[in-house]
Amino acid sequence: MDQNKILRINELANKAKNEGLTDNEKEEQARLRMEYVTTYRESLKAQLHSIKVVDEKGNDITPQKLKDSKKKNSLH
Repeated sequence: MDQNKILRINELANKAKNEGLTDNEKEEQARLRMEYVTTYRESLKAQLHSIKVVDEKGNDITPQKLKDSKKKNSLH
């Protein structure tokens, strides 16, 4: 998500607190928030997929669920 959209989310939030939003602005706000949440979730998933858990002996102890998710994600 680009910086201009984040600034717009903040503008709409401030306007909502101070004077209220029009119906169009409420729709825009909801759309921008959904885009932000989707982008955030994708970023978090990418970070999690880059993690490898090892014990003090160097053995890979990454949870199987995470390994499976990495495999599933790399197929797409």
